[in-house]
Amino acid sequence: MSCWVTIQDYALRSIGIGERLLPKADFTICQQVTLIGSGMIWNIYFGALALLIGFFIASGLAMGKDARNPFLRKPAEWFIFIFRGSPLFIQFFFAYFLFLKLKQLGYVTWLTSAQAGALVVLILNTAAYSGEIFFGALRSVPRGDMEAADAYGITGWTRFKRITWPTMLRLAWPAYTNEAIFLFHATTLVFFSGFPTWQQRGDALYYANYFADKTFNPFVPYPILAGFFILLTLGVIGLFGVMNKRLNRHLPQERRKRLRVRPNLIR
Repeated sequence: MSCWVTIQDYALRSIGIGERLLPKADFTICQQVTLIGSGMIWNIYFGALALLIGFFIASGLAMGKDARNPFLRKPAEWFIFIFRGSPLFIQFFFAYFLFLKLKQLGYVTWLTSAQAGALVVLILNTAAYSGEIFFGALRSVPRGDMEAADAYGITGWTRFKRITWPTMLRLAWPAYTNEAIFLFHATTLVFFSGFPTWQQRGDALYYANYFADKTFNPFVPYPILAGFFILLTLGVIGLFGVMNKRLNRHLPQERRKRLRVRPNLIR
């Protein structure tokens, strides 16, 4: 079987398109690269959706934590504390058994799958970390900007939309970029979390582990997996770098800070 045929058969296998059965013997490098790359579709799905939805939840948490009303502030503080204070893997573990119990009671039928339940956990986790980042940036908005807005009669929602919100994002963006990178790396925990795959359609680590078990040689599939995540990280840095330039476009060139990525090695 040529490499091109292998790509046609397995490139989209993780989403149910192509060959249904996994190869059983005589594994080639092309097969391993193709299937692990196919599994990356799910890692990108988990990371991208969690970032998108978690961004808006995090914004609400930051504003809630900054609110004077304790009925808004305390729930936001406790949400951030609980999800930042507990390991992500433990959150996966408890979420799976919670969703499984709800399914047994007849309330939920789809959250026990990796594609749904694990996504919910990732959304809540990144919302907590991002919410703390946004809260810190919100408290760091220069007072002079607020005084200038007051002088021009800009108040309420208009001031938040035109001054507070853009400034908060500009200040938070470098740290938020690191959170985005960590989140994509954390998607590999879905494989260990207990959330089941369906018809052997797993993420990239699922296929890397499959080849490591079958060949008794982890030094081929795992470096391939690492290579895919390095490429994904470079893509995230590039995309967030473009957004960073957009957020800082109004500043003089000498005041524009370059995006410095400091990945979290451990949480």
